[in-house]
Amino acid sequence: MITRLLTLAATGIVVAVSAGFAAGTVTPPLFDQSATTIDDLLSLGRPVVLAHTGGEDEFPGSTMYGFGRSMDAEVDMLDLNVVLTADRVLAVQHDLDVDRQTDGSGLVADMTFAELHELDNAYWFTEDCGVCRDQPNEDYIYRGVRAGDVPAPEGFTADDFAVPSLDELIDAYPDIPLGIEIKADGEAGEATADALVALLEERDRIDGVVVSSFSDDVIAYVQTIAPKLEVSPGPGPIGAFLLDGIPLPAGQRILQLPPLFGDIELLTPEYIAAAHDAGYVIWVWPDDHDLENQQAYREFLDDGIDGLNINDPAAGVAAVEEFVAAATPR
Repeated sequence: MITRLLTLAATGIVVAVSAGFAAGTVTPPLFDQSATTIDDLLSLGRPVVLAHTGGEDEFPGSTMYGFGRSMDAEVDMLDLNVVLTADRVLAVQHDLDVDRQTDGSGLVADMTFAELHELDNAYWFTEDCGVCRDQPNEDYIYRGVRAGDVPAPEGFTADDFAVPSLDELIDAYPDIPLGIEIKADGEAGEATADALVALLEERDRIDGVVVSSFSDDVIAYVQTIAPKLEVSPGPGPIGAFLLDGIPLPAGQRILQLPPLFGDIELLTPEYIAAAHDAGYVIWVWPDDHDLENQQAYREFLDDGIDGLNINDPAAGVAAVEEFVAAATPR
């Protein structure tokens, strides 16, 4: 991976860093959030960092507060899920329902956005275990901020602890690349895709987004209505490529993978090499709390992973900085 990193960076930032180290001069920052499109990201010449749902181990997931703090950590990209409300607003919410994170219950699709937005999306968040329900009351450190009963952290408001809309997120960060998972499948997934493509076209962000889904049909549908929109392959094409060597469908070049799928190890040296040989990149989402730390992130990078879609943004940025420094001739 180190050789590959330096080769990819032949005209990019890593060479500038190498030159700076060699000359003993101040080097440009690795993380300046200057990439605004997916092509920009893939041309950085170093691994990229995505804040999974706004860094959900460090901050309340799917909140403007979490996304804002992740931006402060200097991530390259924000990762999120979208669900369509009853009044056809694209809500930024990890689950199809609100039961796990909020002080409410029910399906997002059955609520208007106004109803959804009233909920406290940090209600069950703790610093020690993220979203969990078995901690002492005092551990739910942001509970009450949404309702106005507890002051918001400096620089933020009560609304920053609500369920946001995708429009609101793009308003706040109009140039930051986004990884967007369509949560629903079937007809609901296609309706969500229609709304998403319409919004991205309206906001001129088609080239700044990667769309993913666990439904192969939804991904195929997205490609039919927005052929220029970057998509990641679903489970079917991923399995066909890794297990049988069948190339990914046209327009799909970013594999977003967990370390394991059932009992199958997906990040073996052989699979990583095969992906790179085919011209693909791999972004990992650890899917395991024990792998959400700087050491584990660094090990992914040493194994050849091209991007970290993670719950601890600052640790991910630090891991990439450490990795690049280790790869830089001195």
